Amino acid sequence: MREIVASILIVLGTTLMFLASLGILRMPDVFMRLSATAKATTLGVAFTMAGAAVFLNEIGVSSRSAAIVLFICLTTPVAGHMIARAAYNSGAPLWKGTMVDELRGRYDRRHHRLESHPAAPTLPPAESGEAVPPEFPGNSEDAPSHSGPA
Repeated sequence: MREIVASILIVLGTTLMFLASLGILRMPDVFMRLSATAKATTLGVAFTMAGAAVFLNEIGVSSRSAAIVLFICLTTPVAGHMIARAAYNSGAPLWKGTMVDELRGRYDRRHHRLESHPAAPTLPPAESGEAVPPEFPGNSEDAPSHSGPA
């Protein structure tokens, strides 16, 4: 029974990693490719390591498998973010079907600074006639700024 469960986990893991490799070939831009490969590969490695731990049934293998999965889960999002940021900074083209580029016009590529969103619009007074509290961000000029630590 243990061999069957391990085989299912390993086949599922390798299938996910294969789908990640297809994502590299099929996705239209670097950002979608990165998203597809990071998610599918992380799950693929997790299932493969779980299959190895179930099959070998040793505490040493199980602890190493858990450490590998933890390492992959901690480093993949950081690496993906850094690669995507480098791609955006170098001017990698977005897919023509991309609906929103939230960084367009807000990111200074020369100084590597991101401008914050413009101030939130002032909300209308509540229906009871009371004004919205000024501590709500963007409701008044004397509201505290959220641009950095105080």
